[in-house]
Amino acid sequence: MEESKNTYYISVGRGEINRSGKYSPYEFVVNATDEEITKLRYLFDQNQDLGFGGAIRAQTPYVQYHDDEPNQEQDSTLVKIYSLIHDIGDEEAVKHIESMAILPPTKEHPFIQVKGDHENKEEDPLQ
Repeated sequence: MEESKNTYYISVGRGEINRSGKYSPYEFVVNATDEEITKLRYLFDQNQDLGFGGAIRAQTPYVQYHDDEPNQEQDSTLVKIYSLIHDIGDEEAVKHIESMAILPPTKEHPFIQVKGDHENKEEDPLQ
C-alpha cells in the first residue's frame, strides 16, 4: 500500500517545513510522504549544523572558500535538499530548481558535480 502524501510549504533559506502556506513565507510547494518530509527535515538540520561550523571557521581569514571543507559540505547538503525538493515538488518547484542548474549530473546532463557527492554511488553517470 502506498503511503499517503500531504502538501507542505518549504522555505530553504529558513529551513522550514510547514503544513500551511498562510503564516510564513515559503519558496516551494511539495507533496510528500512522512518519510520524505523526515528526510528533508534531517537535511535541513544537517545544513544548520554545518552552518554553525562554517561560522566558527569563518574566524580564520586565511582559508579560502573553495579550500574550506565545511563550506563544501554545506554546499553538498544544499544540493541534496534541492534535489529532494525537485523529486517531490510541484511543477513550479521542479521548473525553478531545474533553472538553477545545481542538480547532480545524470547521463543526459553530466556536466554538474559537487565534490564528494558521487563517490559512493553504484553507477557513475560520467562513465
